[in-house]
Amino acid sequence: MALRPNPTLRQRRLGTELRRMREQAGLGGSQLARELGIQPAQITQMESGKSGISVERLRTIAAVCMCTNQPLIDALADMASERTKGWWEEYRSTLTIDFLEVAELEGHTKRITFCNTVYIPGLLQTGTYASAVFTRLVPPLPPQEVETRTTFRLRRQELVRSGTTPLRAFVHEAALRMQFGGPVVLADQLASLLDDSERPGISVRVVPFAVDTFPGAGENLTYIEGPVPELDTVEMDVSQGALFFDSPANLAKHRIIFSSLDSTALTDEQSRDFIRSIMKEVKSTYA
Repeated sequence: MALRPNPTLRQRRLGTELRRMREQAGLGGSQLARELGIQPAQITQMESGKSGISVERLRTIAAVCMCTNQPLIDALADMASERTKGWWEEYRSTLTIDFLEVAELEGHTKRITFCNTVYIPGLLQTGTYASAVFTRLVPPLPPQEVETRTTFRLRRQELVRSGTTPLRAFVHEAALRMQFGGPVVLADQLASLLDDSERPGISVRVVPFAVDTFPGAGENLTYIEGPVPELDTVEMDVSQGALFFDSPANLAKHRIIFSSLDSTALTDEQSRDFIRSIMKEVKSTYA
């Protein structure tokens, strides 16, 4: 079987979990290879995501590594048996890999939680607002690139607008006031955010300036829950693109951050009132 030149994020994650399983058992790659009767290079290829793995071999590896976490093993088996490509693959030749990997994570999540300090979460943005966010990048993007990115972002929204994937958004007051495209665009965005907050499965919680402390370092974060907690992923937006974290220590840290947000943010109803008050202020600037 030919090796994958560019394994997807999900294929790489499966390999990462196999490596973790092996290391927790105290086995080296060569030791595991001997137990399986294969070449050490094949272990390296599986753990890098460059080669696939059958469900049978995965369960054999779990047994050799003395892994007794059956829910995790079953979830990894499901990943190993996947053959269907996601809709995001249509964009592989037109968008950077970060866009595809975020959509891939969202396409397999159990629940998504956002923490945004600069702009409204992408899955809740209007088309005009999203276009303004992409337009302000330096150096500027060509108009066609802005349109493609905006279309891709709106298509991602079908995931939560359908009500099949629960979404929680902790939005800092700064993100509610930051203008992309001017006050009219912002007012329309806030109105859309209010409408979305009333949809089944969507929760929007505001963190006002008045809150004493703000957990974390202030980056825009997304916590993507997998079928089992071990397969959760944290995505962080940075100027260079998206960073992904999945180590147990990083997941534990960010669970604490989101738990703190849950205890300090306004309630859903209080948040709607807060958003309405800001929308009223914004509208007064162009009345």
